[in-house]
Amino acid sequence: MTSPVTSPTSTEHTTSGHTAPGEYAHPVIPDTSRPDVVLVGGGVMSATLAALLGIVAPHWSITLFEAGDKVAAESSDGWNNAGTGHSALCELNYTPAGKDGSVDPAKAISINEQFQLSRQFWSHLVRSGLTGSPKNFITPVPHISFVHGTEGQEYMRARHAALTSSPLFAELELTTSQDELAQWVPLMMEGRDPAQPVAATRSTAGTDVDFGSLTRLLLDQATSRGVAVHTGTSVQDLERTTDGRWKVTARHHASGEEFTVNAGFVFVGAGGGALPLLQRAEIPEIKGFGGFPVSGLFLRSKNEQLAARHQAKVYGQAAVGAPPMSVPHLDLRLIDGQQSLLFGPYAGFSPKFLKSGSWLDLPRSVRLGNIGSMLGVARTQTALTRYLVGQVLQRPSDRLEALEEFVPTADGDDWEMIHAGQRVQVIKQDEKGRGVLQFGTELVVGGEGSIAGLLGASPGASTAVAAMLDLLRRCFPDRHAEWEPLLREAIPSYGRPLSGDPALFAEVREETTRTLELTGPVELAGAR
Repeated sequence: MTSPVTSPTSTEHTTSGHTAPGEYAHPVIPDTSRPDVVLVGGGVMSATLAALLGIVAPHWSITLFEAGDKVAAESSDGWNNAGTGHSALCELNYTPAGKDGSVDPAKAISINEQFQLSRQFWSHLVRSGLTGSPKNFITPVPHISFVHGTEGQEYMRARHAALTSSPLFAELELTTSQDELAQWVPLMMEGRDPAQPVAATRSTAGTDVDFGSLTRLLLDQATSRGVAVHTGTSVQDLERTTDGRWKVTARHHASGEEFTVNAGFVFVGAGGGALPLLQRAEIPEIKGFGGFPVSGLFLRSKNEQLAARHQAKVYGQAAVGAPPMSVPHLDLRLIDGQQSLLFGPYAGFSPKFLKSGSWLDLPRSVRLGNIGSMLGVARTQTALTRYLVGQVLQRPSDRLEALEEFVPTADGDDWEMIHAGQRVQVIKQDEKGRGVLQFGTELVVGGEGSIAGLLGASPGASTAVAAMLDLLRRCFPDRHAEWEPLLREAIPSYGRPLSGDPALFAEVREETTRTLELTGPVELAGAR
């Protein structure tokens, strides 16, 4: 069975008036409103799904509710994520070494394949008039992996050999020369011990993505074709009706108005807020799922002279015993017309599921259906607990010391601490019913395909297109054959692995590189 979205509804559909970047007006919604689709959350996931539905089902009525005063203000905001455009070009946690020293590239290849879908879809949108310049949301920035020590060199050689066997990584460069690295990342090599063994790989195909800007562009385009976007409006409850549709109860914060709409399909893309809403929907598929919130801290420098000497994103290795989310990285960021540097992450703990959430989010998420999973994780994740406690107790001097591993000449006066977005890691039951902590994303589908929600974090926004394509396939199987040609027109490699087709990959990369203007040195939109 599929969701009860049958044909475009006859209900009058009022488009929200656009007032300022990321802000939308709040027209009155009658209780008789019957949108085909309700999107909960104004982040990149909902924006991506709205864009995809605009291609395959352009006549469907869509309503989006965002609790914040602006869209893209939580995890999608430019400063609430690293903007890496996770494509496994530099993230070492996607290529762990085995006990024999070998490196399995399978996960890296899978993630890169997903990011290629995003590049193709964004290219399609640019060709369709999404933005005057793609540099408003994506710019070329080399991706570099960096290690030191002789063991690090051995690992990097094994990783390079494993990855370059795939056409997706064929152009990955390897060096063990400090002199060459001084050309790649001069800021990192100044003041470094000349006798220290180092190794690095570099991909010039890397990017920096401002997912906040991208989200706002996608939703601006969506409202222009009739999608109703309501900010400052939180969904209070989700209830399945006898006809298989969903009664969505929402409240507008400023006016206090509470109202309901009757939706054929609901997507809960509310980041950390997705778990409690799926629990309120009482779908059996959410049983056993829990969430573990982790707050992220970064050091940021807006010193343009430093940024000019570090035109790259550089990822290192997590400390022994530390979780994957702790991988240190020094990133060039391009946000609001300015180049800045970001270093971290440093973890903190807060029971909130969103930056704007409640201190009661975590305890309220504990239910009879997931308490076993959560207690199981509490028993097994002692290393994570020690790591978080250590991070919370860090002094500013400790954080500066971690930065000096990357920038030996770092001056604390050049850096400020900022709070990034909350990340709610997925807790779920394994095949034996034990609670496990999952550092990834999980698409939960219920109600015979009439409701879906996305849980988890990394790689998150970078693979939003792949995640929402998966949603279309799982929630609307009876329409997929009809939609597939339309999707392939927008995403040429859809359904075909690029790793097994070098010619198609070369064609796709050449087209997306040209359309997204990903050639030449790092350059901002409108730069002189």
